[in-house]
Amino acid sequence: MPENALNPSVQASLPAVRWGILGTGFIAGLQTTDLIGHGFTVQAVGSRNLVTATEFATSFKIPSAHGSYEGLVSDPDVDVIYISTPHPFHYENAVLALNAGKHVLVEKSFAMNAWQAQEIVDLAESQGLVVLEAMWTRYLPHMVRIRELIRSGALGDVRTVIADHNQNLPKEPSHRLNDPALGGGALLDLGIYPVSFAFDVLGAPTGIRAAGSMTATGVDRQTAMIFEYADGQQALLHCALDTAGPNRAAVIGTEGRIEIQSVWYTPTPFTRFDADGNVVELFDEPVTGRGMQYQAEEMERLIGARAIANDVLPPRQTVEVMAAMDEVRRQIGLEYASDEKP
Repeated sequence: MPENALNPSVQASLPAVRWGILGTGFIAGLQTTDLIGHGFTVQAVGSRNLVTATEFATSFKIPSAHGSYEGLVSDPDVDVIYISTPHPFHYENAVLALNAGKHVLVEKSFAMNAWQAQEIVDLAESQGLVVLEAMWTRYLPHMVRIRELIRSGALGDVRTVIADHNQNLPKEPSHRLNDPALGGGALLDLGIYPVSFAFDVLGAPTGIRAAGSMTATGVDRQTAMIFEYADGQQALLHCALDTAGPNRAAVIGTEGRIEIQSVWYTPTPFTRFDADGNVVELFDEPVTGRGMQYQAEEMERLIGARAIANDVLPPRQTVEVMAAMDEVRRQIGLEYASDEKP
């Protein structure tokens, strides 16, 4: 059984967890599709206006629609809030939901910076609530298997992680991705994936070197990063928002390597080679839907177990990831208004 999966008998004995969807954008539709398609209970949706919320609720046959986020988080029939707004709003949305006594699954980037992330995590802990970053990649079957192989020593000593996330995205200056007021740039939207992958395999780096190229609007068009570790390991990471890349990843050790096919952060096969370059494993487990149901399973498992952290992506590591992103931004000169703590 995958490390993130619930035992069916345990899952059947747990009361249904009722989900509320905060935000009605593209990513909200993807998560809601996987929730409904895999038997989760989606009870309500909230938007900044009732028309948008009602349209979303009608599309997905969700029982309740709220014309404000306050209405959603105060709904007594909702247990957990999935926050799918753009990341500049994650902090205020998460605080709102936690103060209303709701567990929260927060899209990545989890926040704009480490101080926001830390305050969210501290608030959840003080309330005894689950807060989980929606880094869905961590819970996919191929990533579960990769962690198993690393722990078993199948790769020997892991020395290198390589990962890129490059896409050819809208270039209009007014688009959210290019607007510094909306947290635009390659790093927070795309670079979060390779950065989180490096943390997953190697943990927090002891040193970071970064270089970026900026757009005319003042956000990073592309960013290259080298993470360095105490025992000499390295992570080589890259992201770009105006060029399509191979979107592949590799984990290289003294006794072998893993090459993850494109697109590496989605359900996809990988090949494991031994130190002589011979293929010793081809992993290709089918996944229904997009694969976002696995993080929802983990959220419900934590709620049912009355736990507030897991080993796959504990809140403290989410804060460390944001701190690493802060350092990358410092080095490339990418600043946001939210960097100054009020």
